[in-house]
Amino acid sequence: MTTESVPLIPHSVLFGNPSRLVPEISPDGTRLLYLAPDEGVLNVWVAPVDRPEEAVVVTRDRGRGIRTYGLCHDDRTLFYLRDENGDESWRVHLVDIVTGEERCATPYDGVQARVLAHNRWHPTTMLIGLNKDRPGLHDVYSLDLVTGGLTKIAENPGYLSWLIDTDLKVRGGTRMKPDGGTAVFLDPPDGPDGSDGSDGPDGGPPPWLDVPYEDAMGTRVIGFARDGATCHLLSSIGANACRLFEVDVATGERTLLAEDPVYDVKQVETDPLTRRPQAVLFAKDRDERVFLDEEFGKDIGRIRGELALLDIDGEIYVDRTDRSGRLWTVSVVTGAGPVLYYVYDREAGHLRRLFSHQPELEGYRLSRMEPFEFTARDGVTVHGYVTWPPGAERRDLPAVLNVHGGPWARHTFAFDEEAQLLANRGYACVQVNFRGSTGYGKHFRNLGAKQWGAAMQTDLLDALGHLVAEGGIDPARVAIMGCSYGGYAALAGAAFTPSVFTCAITQCGPSNLLTMLAAGAPTRTPLQAFMHAHVGDPETERDMLWERSPLSRVDDIRIPVLVVQGANDIRVPRAEAEQIVAALAEKGLAHEYLLFPDEGHGLARPANRQAYYTAVERFLAAHLG
Repeated sequence: MTTESVPLIPHSVLFGNPSRLVPEISPDGTRLLYLAPDEGVLNVWVAPVDRPEEAVVVTRDRGRGIRTYGLCHDDRTLFYLRDENGDESWRVHLVDIVTGEERCATPYDGVQARVLAHNRWHPTTMLIGLNKDRPGLHDVYSLDLVTGGLTKIAENPGYLSWLIDTDLKVRGGTRMKPDGGTAVFLDPPDGPDGSDGSDGPDGGPPPWLDVPYEDAMGTRVIGFARDGATCHLLSSIGANACRLFEVDVATGERTLLAEDPVYDVKQVETDPLTRRPQAVLFAKDRDERVFLDEEFGKDIGRIRGELALLDIDGEIYVDRTDRSGRLWTVSVVTGAGPVLYYVYDREAGHLRRLFSHQPELEGYRLSRMEPFEFTARDGVTVHGYVTWPPGAERRDLPAVLNVHGGPWARHTFAFDEEAQLLANRGYACVQVNFRGSTGYGKHFRNLGAKQWGAAMQTDLLDALGHLVAEGGIDPARVAIMGCSYGGYAALAGAAFTPSVFTCAITQCGPSNLLTMLAAGAPTRTPLQAFMHAHVGDPETERDMLWERSPLSRVDDIRIPVLVVQGANDIRVPRAEAEQIVAALAEKGLAHEYLLFPDEGHGLARPANRQAYYTAVERFLAAHLG
């Protein structure tokens, strides 16, 4: 069988609006909420929990669409976040789903709102972080959901993030240290409020936990038990991978709950009532769940059993927003089809299908991500995934090296629209978790420190070499593409190793590490020490940073480059794209430039996404065949 006999999936199906997405049960268990298009824009719909076909739209966004929402525990106030054309100045909007009245709770220009805390024990209060007074620091405000009143309750003494217990008491926060490590400041439940600065990072007692640089990405307090005296800590201190501990806040006594020698904890599933962990997920090639609560394990077992009867193999994720605990929403990611959504009735032990995120995909032949591993040139084991074209012989295929962003992130087993498009069009999609990627323990993660354009890049090349040696990929027909850090890697591939690649596609990718580090929004200022520790310090490592910048080697580029940018990007500003485009133009090098005036860091609007992937497909067809 050849790829010519596999029907082409339209861009509108892969990159248009999903049919329905992110279902949630209301806290009182009576309603079903989900995201779905209204006049072509994702909005929130509400239906009786047992009659989803009776859903009505309750929001009226006409911009980039709603992605983050929830129904508050007063059982009538819906909140959602919205920015302007990707500028990340998020505002909190409130909608009364009974009366339809809507209001913006944070109507401040150029101010970023963060929802910090809301729960069943304080149904009419939400804590919000706002950088209204100082752009680099978010103070804590209490939002009264009834009146809409905002009251500042804690001024930020230099925290990167806040620690808040289930009584909505500010207990402390985390500060970035000059060397890229972190310091955690935490009060006991009956102690002073860490928000007043008396035990803050300046001039007070030492931190509750001092986290070295090498453990900073794998160590953090993830929440408090309902009693307030116990917190739960993910920590890689004293181990390679981050482990889950239960900690007595007052004494510091720790109880180890879950660990793996190689893989970090990916997710902790917590009892909604006691706020104690019930299971831990380790993201290996596929998720591995370790149960800490027998009854929770039985429920997941029943869900798995029903899915097995339907011959469905996938990763299971549960959401328990119903206060009674009876109804759960369940997401199932098979990797070779749309995401499936169900309601699980815990009393009946029964799973009821709701919908899939894109029913039209069910009529097409898709490919599942397949894990692989290889040994890099310095002996380090590196993991990744390949999505092969369906129906094609795995021999001498054209390939696209699709590099993840972050770079402090990773590819996981998932439904990946880009991988599906590439495989459907006949390309092998190669996705590598190069050193510096998260999930594989601190040693592997920290091997990526100051290795942009160096060992992080050679891991990508070694992955290709491994797959070429196995015969699956034609080394003369390989493209490189990515967004954010992946966009940088694409430019680095074009500039540093142009003989390896046929063409490159960069979306929101830095071209000059010096200008990238000097720019960025004030909200990212607290991360400066982290960036200097992991990318490079412009004061002491200026030459290295310039040498690792694709712009410094523009004369060596001799392959076509497609440059894509959102005009309102605050993470990788527009100048990063325009300086490489100007240099390519000056040298007379083949390139294309797509600028989206109503986007930020990445593309959210369906029309823009489809325009981008139309350009990608045309570009690859022209240069890869």
